[in-house]
Amino acid sequence: MNAIKRFRIIAWLEGISFLLLIFVAMPLKYFADEPWLNRQVGMAHGILFVLYVILAIEIKMALNWNLKKTAIALGASIIPFGTFYINEKWMRKN
Repeated sequence: MNAIKRFRIIAWLEGISFLLLIFVAMPLKYFADEPWLNRQVGMAHGILFVLYVILAIEIKMALNWNLKKTAIALGASIIPFGTFYINEKWMRKN
């Protein structure tokens, strides 16, 4: 599997895990006093986030991205729905 395909898969999974963490696990923790899901989803999101960063750096080298484009791709990982935007708008071109 090439780097672009791996990046697109991880970007999608990282985005989903972030949304689950924000909109499902954290409300359950704070409003229903159910922290178990927050730990599980948080761990999965953390692993996917690290993979996303590693693959973004790999893609930067493979596609010769400049610093601005790399910073935007990395910054998108901390904005809800950001990885979906990167995945659909930038990576479909390659």
